[in-house]
Amino acid sequence: MRVTVIGTGYVGTVTGACLAFLGHRVTCVDTDHAKIAKLRAGEPTIYEPGLEDLIALAHNRGGIDFQTDLTLPVRESDVIFIAVGTPPLPTGESNLAYLEAAARGIGNSMDASKFRVVVNKSTVPVGTGNLVQTLIREGIAESASPQQAPIQFGVASNPEFLREGSAIHDSLYPDRIVLGAEESRTLDLMRKLYEPLSTQAFEEPDFAARPATMGLVPVVSTTLTSAEMIKYSANAFLTVKIGFANEIANICERVGADVTEVMQGIGLDSRIGAKFLNAGLGWGGSCFGKDVSSLLHTASEYGYHAHLLQASLAVNNNQRQIIIQRLQEKLGILKGRTIALLGLSFKPNTDDLRDAPSLLIADKLIRMGARVKAFDPVAVDVCRTHHPDLHIHYAEDAMSALDNADALVLITEWPEFASLDLAAAAARMAQPILIDGRNLFDPNKVRAAGFVYEGIGRARRHA
Repeated sequence: MRVTVIGTGYVGTVTGACLAFLGHRVTCVDTDHAKIAKLRAGEPTIYEPGLEDLIALAHNRGGIDFQTDLTLPVRESDVIFIAVGTPPLPTGESNLAYLEAAARGIGNSMDASKFRVVVNKSTVPVGTGNLVQTLIREGIAESASPQQAPIQFGVASNPEFLREGSAIHDSLYPDRIVLGAEESRTLDLMRKLYEPLSTQAFEEPDFAARPATMGLVPVVSTTLTSAEMIKYSANAFLTVKIGFANEIANICERVGADVTEVMQGIGLDSRIGAKFLNAGLGWGGSCFGKDVSSLLHTASEYGYHAHLLQASLAVNNNQRQIIIQRLQEKLGILKGRTIALLGLSFKPNTDDLRDAPSLLIADKLIRMGARVKAFDPVAVDVCRTHHPDLHIHYAEDAMSALDNADALVLITEWPEFASLDLAAAAARMAQPILIDGRNLFDPNKVRAAGFVYEGIGRARRHA
């Protein structure tokens, strides 16, 4: 099929590259000329493992190109994805300005040559499908001539469930495909688009192997409203699950239990499952907080206060404060102390700093008079560029970040940090204190290497 993807962020770029890899002819459109120039040169504008290789393969499969003009791609396309940003407003609701502009632009560009489906791929509030339909019609009315034949189109919701750092794997080997629409021909076209994916009838790329247990991908067909609600509900549930693990961790510390053992024990229950039960300093990124806040705003519009969702945000904010408390317990006054942070990105395998716990922790430490040193394998340049007022001393590698530090805080569980020479690390520090914000390390090994160790939700030993 001919496909247009509007927006070249994480979702748009990965979606476009994957669909082209599956054999569709894809055009990615963005108003940012600098981004389009880089993408035309084969250089992704985001850090995502394997994406550069996938774009190269996409050129040789269905074909992919990058444009700044929307008109011709829309007229040629069977399916048009809207994958623009929907950042949060101070009220918690989503800013739909980019989506509204995209919908009107689609309407302005359509002609009567074929039936098309416009797909909301962006995470949007419940009811946005109806808004998009209205805006497209307004765009058509603005550009239509009196003699023009009726323009036919359908609107679908197709939420994404990809995770940064494993976006290609999640796109090619999804748990499910959710398609929301009100008309059967819209759903039929979307099923046809995704047939190579739902049947797994494609040759896997070398850098993203198909899981051995992978079978047919379930296709869930719903109404527009239900599809929009599925996306928000999935992310909200994950925040609650992580929040639950962190609540239990804080109780474990007080009674002398180890949360890693507790979560292993409950995660083996098939009704619960082991994923997203890792206690630590909390989640970050662009999705969870924004989506929960948007769902809370929607609930309030309809007169409902979602207590559990509100609590999940409160628990997450509290976890970040725990790191500061740990440092105060071990060091007393933090003014004049040197604190080393290992990791800046909100999770491994990405350079994304949106709502990253590192930023809040670093800012608070600096305001308290501490000197902050940091190292991250990929996010240092992003942090330096986008947060110039955050006076962090950036290290060239993990070990040099520890030189003369009074404490080390593990922020992001990058795999390379797990293999640190702990004895050598302790020897470089002024005071060998390790606050393990992700429970990455074995406490016994860390203590044997000479560290004073503090995890999250693990039986505590007060020095």
